[in-house]
Amino acid sequence: MKVALFATCIGDTMFPDAVQATAKILTRLGCEVVFPTQQSCCGQMHVNTGYQKEILPQLDNYADAFSDSSIDYVVAPSGSCAGAVRHQHPMIAERYGTKSQATSAVACANKTLDLSEFIIDVAGVTDVGAYFPHSVTYHSTCHSLRVLKVGDRPWKLLSAVEAIDLRELPGAAECCGFGGTFSVKNAETSAAMVADKTANIRATNAEFVTAGDASCLLNIGGALRRQNAGVHAVHLAEILASTKENPFDLHKRQEVLLRGEK
Repeated sequence: MKVALFATCIGDTMFPDAVQATAKILTRLGCEVVFPTQQSCCGQMHVNTGYQKEILPQLDNYADAFSDSSIDYVVAPSGSCAGAVRHQHPMIAERYGTKSQATSAVACANKTLDLSEFIIDVAGVTDVGAYFPHSVTYHSTCHSLRVLKVGDRPWKLLSAVEAIDLRELPGAAECCGFGGTFSVKNAETSAAMVADKTANIRATNAEFVTAGDASCLLNIGGALRRQNAGVHAVHLAEILASTKENPFDLHKRQEVLLRGEK
């Protein structure tokens, strides 16, 4: 099975470990993983800010990168971006684009999946051979939960991880307050929302909080660091990629993030 990896902007820039972890998982599952280098932003932040017609060139670029008939699926470690491709792209193409653009948008949308969807629905497994001997709580991100409707797929995958201590998060389905430009335009409201989210995370006494969206983890992780909470935000893919032979290395990952913040 040939699978194209869609890194996403924030994944490529801020969470490269999550992108690499996704490639490792897909390879472990027996997939032929390809990475079209012409891929770029899905255009979600533009649409959410009201610039709908303006993202048509980005739809074209996505189609150019991923519409190759030899690619069976496109997998993204992001419920948010996968949701944008599946929901926004066909809508925008139908509303403002040509018939050809609409056809391409639907074709690409139909084979674009979030990582958890691909593992369970296509690969047909819940145990990917992961090992993570730490306490973890899981945050259900808005787009993965409400747009993609991934349901309990991430929880099932985490439950199958060897040695994990999985702890239920109070208010897991409540928004963390990021919402892209929402956190900029409504900073005080966003800050209050992430304060509630981090309070619930800290109440679990977990070492790690995980999610399937880098954007939410950036928001939550930043708040936890400012609070000196001692809880680390890590992408779902990084946990699933961790094995006894090649365990998750928090120190190495922190060094990467710190270099990115300079």
